[in-house]
Amino acid sequence: MKIAAAALFAALAANQSTAFAPTRSRSSNVISTKLSSTMQPPERTAPDAGYVPDWEGRTGLAPEEFIASDMAKPDLSGMWECPLTRWDSENIDIAEAQKICSEQPHCPLEMTASAEDNAKGAAFFSENKEQIRADILKYGAIWFRGFDLMKSVAGNREMHEALGLDPCLDPLHSSGLRKFASERDALYEEVNKPSLRQHYIGLHNESTAKRTAAYAAFVCFQRATEGGGRFLVADGAAILAELKPETLEKLYNRKIRISVSNLDIPPALPGVVKEGIKGLVDVAVAPKFDMDLEMIYESDGKPGRLQAVETAESPINRHPVTGLPVWFSNTHNHARKLRDRRPCGVPEVGMTEVFYADTMVPLDLEDCEEIKRASEKHITALSMEPGDVLLVDNYRALHGRDVFQGDRFHAVTWFTWDQNEAWRGDERRIVEKNAFNQAINQMMDWLPKDFESNQS
Repeated sequence: MKIAAAALFAALAANQSTAFAPTRSRSSNVISTKLSSTMQPPERTAPDAGYVPDWEGRTGLAPEEFIASDMAKPDLSGMWECPLTRWDSENIDIAEAQKICSEQPHCPLEMTASAEDNAKGAAFFSENKEQIRADILKYGAIWFRGFDLMKSVAGNREMHEALGLDPCLDPLHSSGLRKFASERDALYEEVNKPSLRQHYIGLHNESTAKRTAAYAAFVCFQRATEGGGRFLVADGAAILAELKPETLEKLYNRKIRISVSNLDIPPALPGVVKEGIKGLVDVAVAPKFDMDLEMIYESDGKPGRLQAVETAESPINRHPVTGLPVWFSNTHNHARKLRDRRPCGVPEVGMTEVFYADTMVPLDLEDCEEIKRASEKHITALSMEPGDVLLVDNYRALHGRDVFQGDRFHAVTWFTWDQNEAWRGDERRIVEKNAFNQAINQMMDWLPKDFESNQS
């Protein structure tokens, strides 16, 4: 889950002129309320990565060429709904889990195309389907480098069809921040919006407590024209093995809850009015979002703030297929203390927070810094160029994106459980109900380029 839940209260605030107004421009030094850990806003520092491969300088196709769909192919817009999250997090022995995870191979596996591989086109993937499907479970992610086939929307679809992958909706499709690059090819545009190019997207599984995609294929059609924009991937097994045992035990035993959006109500309003607003959001807005949410006032201590908070969840989960215990948590992306200390371009309505589930107190700085250390040590900051695809096991590997300059065009297709109908379910997308998603997406385009969030 990325910044998508910002749209939850945006729907309610659509008639308020300040709903998406920046609270601080990039050039301003105005400071609002203090952070819990310091009297002054902390310096924003770009996060680290454990491995930063070199760029190779490969070129791609012109936009009008790469975006063209193969109209002879069937329309996939009525794809499967994103499957329900597979939870198996009870009775995990932390010491044993860390030992097993420390023995796993490096993620991602790197697979570079030879001239012979490129000559085969989609046949390369159909011929190697079984090995690739096995390797995605073994390594957590595969980075396909230098493949000409995936330089276009049509070729990218040929690739995943050759592997037998079955597309599904993004788990937060209804949030409106994920528009399609090619709807008939089940291809979403990645987070390329100019307003969010200076926003660092932290590590996360594409998941909510309710829905999680099984796999994903991230493709690069155009790298950032003026620099940056590396795609980030890290192994959830490696992070679990790296974390201090005492931190892991603490978070596992207490569980976490994530607030995904904010609506700031004047704190002086009478209680009955506040409860009325809360009820309105709960009845009229929240049901449009396919998440299990509770509306809570002032969880982060800010007077008058109404927050949409997910149900309690374990930060450790067993992989549904392999049974491997992994770090399965979006904390690196959503913890406010981490967002306030790195480049962040999300308006206050979409700022998130992570709480200890048993007390609803935000994670302390020490725990946040340990999650940051362990996570970023295992990040590979991919130098994805046109035609490159990162195939991800969404339960095993976490992903993110660095800031960038200029224009960038990456895209992603999510996949359901193609080999297990019970896990996949029988829900399909109702295309006619897409108007709300499109409206919210357009609202997010109102944000100015290179918007920077407030530190509060």
